[in-house]
Amino acid sequence: MTHWFHRNPLKATAPVSFNFYGVAGSPSANKICNDLRTTRARLLEMFTDTTCNPEIMKNATDAYFSLLQGFIAPLDGTTQENKLRFMQNFKWTDTLQGNTPSAQQDAIFELISMAYNVAIWQTKFASRLAGKENVTEVDAKDVHRSLKYAAGIFKHLKEVHIPRLITPAEKGRDLEPRVIDTYIVQCQAEAQEVTIARAIELKHNATLIAALAFETANFYQKADGTLNTLEPECSSKWRKYLQLKQHFYMSYAYCYHGQTLLSSDKCGESIRSLQEAEKCYSRAETLCKEYRQTKGPGSTAKPSEQLFFTKLGGLIKNTLQKCERENGFIYFHKVPAEAPQLELKASYGLAEPISFEFPALSEQCTPEVYATFDLTKGAKDEKAKPKREEEVIKPMKEPDLKPQKDTGCIIS
Repeated sequence: MTHWFHRNPLKATAPVSFNFYGVAGSPSANKICNDLRTTRARLLEMFTDTTCNPEIMKNATDAYFSLLQGFIAPLDGTTQENKLRFMQNFKWTDTLQGNTPSAQQDAIFELISMAYNVAIWQTKFASRLAGKENVTEVDAKDVHRSLKYAAGIFKHLKEVHIPRLITPAEKGRDLEPRVIDTYIVQCQAEAQEVTIARAIELKHNATLIAALAFETANFYQKADGTLNTLEPECSSKWRKYLQLKQHFYMSYAYCYHGQTLLSSDKCGESIRSLQEAEKCYSRAETLCKEYRQTKGPGSTAKPSEQLFFTKLGGLIKNTLQKCERENGFIYFHKVPAEAPQLELKASYGLAEPISFEFPALSEQCTPEVYATFDLTKGAKDEKAKPKREEEVIKPMKEPDLKPQKDTGCIIS
């Protein structure tokens, strides 16, 4: 489904030379610095390469992160901070805050920021894959996995590495809890969308589909609530997307719950549930228009133009008409004034983040090589440069993906 998911831009960064002349006091130390520079540049190229897949991305990330660990992990046999951690200044933009970077002279800030981009890339890869003309079951599993993997990266960064920063996360920036929590929940919600599409395609029990849709709507509502105190110019567009998806899946929940009620001969309650589905669907349509008109960072999704979206409208209408006919001929039930309270709990299909860990320390980074880095000599070229916190960094040039024919569901 082309353009089904909203995606914020990748983080951009200033070049890093790792030129520690004088400090790197051995050929092995110099090789680590050179390899850091080349593996970093290679990884940055992969973020915008449309031929890159998760296997290629993993190889690129492992190559860089395993070397970067040599600037973070203790290598002198003590529990003291790695002496190289604060040698290099790193500058990164944010996914919501434009092209003005945050800067920290901290290798952990670099580790977090680069991994953050890997997670964003995983969500963009999932979106591209879901937008193929003919999505296979294998493709759907890859979409599902990439979204859960992205959630796992965000979760790991939040719980383990962001608390290690000497400089706390700035308000409204990527590393603060409101933003990172929203990414985690959105990834889980979108992974569950794949499950719902699969369940609908295979005609699973209406009760299961209703429960999954209800849980997914709640995820989107939670994500939107997390952003409600963020600056509107940064979050309004993103929030509109989360809101339209919440109402869309709440509409699904009421529609399939209505089918369950009808099968239990509760025709009046079924009609009221389907009327509520119509109301939620209409609200989702309105939010789609508002979303497309709202300015803000990120690519603009077009859910209302997708067959998966429009099919639901037809399903609600046809099911409601069926219920009203049955009620007029058979049941003669009174239609309740209040919509049914959805107290649905899915037993299957809920998406949990995939556990993430950084790769092990590179074999190049030995205590013997570490000992040859001499901080007393200083990295002259780095110290001579004035700090420019407000330097504008050009955004990453992301590929302009053309829409493909929409097949109407995630799995064909």
